[in-house]
Amino acid sequence: GDDDPVAHWQSVQQRQQRLVDWLRGRDRVQVSAANIDLTLSIKGRTFINACGQRNMPDGEIFTGPVEDSLGGHVRFDFPVTVGGREIERIELRFEEGKVVQASAAKNEPYLQHMLDSDAGARYVGEWAIGTNYGIDRHTKQILFDEKMGGTMHIAVGSGYPLTGSRNVSAVHWDMICDMKTESEITVDADLLYKDGQFQI
Repeated sequence: GDDDPVAHWQSVQQRQQRLVDWLRGRDRVQVSAANIDLTLSIKGRTFINACGQRNMPDGEIFTGPVEDSLGGHVRFDFPVTVGGREIERIELRFEEGKVVQASAAKNEPYLQHMLDSDAGARYVGEWAIGTNYGIDRHTKQILFDEKMGGTMHIAVGSGYPLTGSRNVSAVHWDMICDMKTESEITVDADLLYKDGQFQI
């Protein structure tokens, strides 16, 4: 039952592995929601099934998108805290993988400063979808929040080489989007995700 944590994480791992298997060998990702219109490529990249090995709580699948593939725009609903500073309502616009426009309602100069850290800081090293539906509210603790079911996140800056990411930066900065309503993720035109729930 639910009081057996090992069995619980085994079932989570199996569910996530099904997603990882489905995503293998695919290419074009389209993410749309009220504040998101984003395309990216996962061609040749590997998804990691994060399930209790690194962090607890856990529950996400993630990869490093093809570096020059991101296009479009995204607004992040959850504030991002870095170095003790909270940055609110970050909006990013991408062209050929690079952040070409960035704004924030609070601490925008710090956001610009971070993006100018080095050449890799304006490229995305990680794209991930949270799968832990036991976490249902934003805590401002990034290790919890980025696993929250009904969210996705992208990180500007360094990627994880095991995903195939080649992006190198001193920065790795997770930003979380709420995907619970009016959202859709398609992969090679097949529906993966809608309104906070996986569809496969």
